[in-house]
Amino acid sequence: MAVLRTPDNRFAGLPDFPFAQHYATPTDPVLGPLRMHYLDEGDREGRVVALVHGEPTWSFMFRRTVAPLVSAGYRVIVPDLIGFGRSDKPSRPEDYTYASHVRWLGAFFGELAVKDVVLLGHDWGGLIGLRLATEVEGLVGAYVAANHGYPTGDMPANEALRSWQQYAASVPELDVGAIVARSCATPLPPQVVAAYDAPYPDESYKAGARRFPALIPVVPADPACGAVRASRAALGQSSLPFATIYGAQDPIAGAADAMFQQLVPGANGAPHIRLAGAGHNMPEDAGETLGEMIAEFLGAGR
Repeated sequence: MAVLRTPDNRFAGLPDFPFAQHYATPTDPVLGPLRMHYLDEGDREGRVVALVHGEPTWSFMFRRTVAPLVSAGYRVIVPDLIGFGRSDKPSRPEDYTYASHVRWLGAFFGELAVKDVVLLGHDWGGLIGLRLATEVEGLVGAYVAANHGYPTGDMPANEALRSWQQYAASVPELDVGAIVARSCATPLPPQVVAAYDAPYPDESYKAGARRFPALIPVVPADPACGAVRASRAALGQSSLPFATIYGAQDPIAGAADAMFQQLVPGANGAPHIRLAGAGHNMPEDAGETLGEMIAEFLGAGR
């Protein structure tokens, strides 16, 4: 087995990304220590806001979301999930499971010794983040869902999701930058598309990006179904302050916000916003607005 690490020179000259590098080292029981990159900006004594990306993006997606939160007095932590960004990349698809991503991100937060985190989960960041919110007592004190669902495997994938799963599994070259661009409502400049390609010198680095779509529970026999059902049941009894901020132009998860608003008691009275000019990759389309909305949500006393 191999764990790959993207050379630093791949990240030279990233546009609008002036952040210092930080690293944690969660340990996998099979792979050993894994280096996990993260941004850490703002007041170290402030409440932590953690922005967790999805597929196939990395912390770069939140580059414009950080500043409004720092200005509002928060400490902003933005990890690169294992397999993405500057974080280590196990080379075998079988190294990546839903459970391993939950374990890696949980170990990351444990190493940083943070509590009462305001966690925003985008795409797969939400599927992982909600597991931690319901399974790790005291870790998450408020939650913002951004363009993700929470499938239990009891409903089959819709056509858009099926097509995406098939494409990711079979296409000879996974064109990450183009994939990110297609899920935005606004055109991306070439240098921004290149920034999403930067973590991947070649196809051997993309096992994590290829694997994520297949890990979404879409059949009852999926090994993650029981954990997600238990997590959803906990959310159904939870007073956790729970906001939803979604890009409206999203064919895969664009209507999932309504499910959370009905499921989670803590969603009652929280802001629920659909941004008409944003797609699935809403933080890319409206990153600064997203930061302002999170700060407003928290400034309301939550």
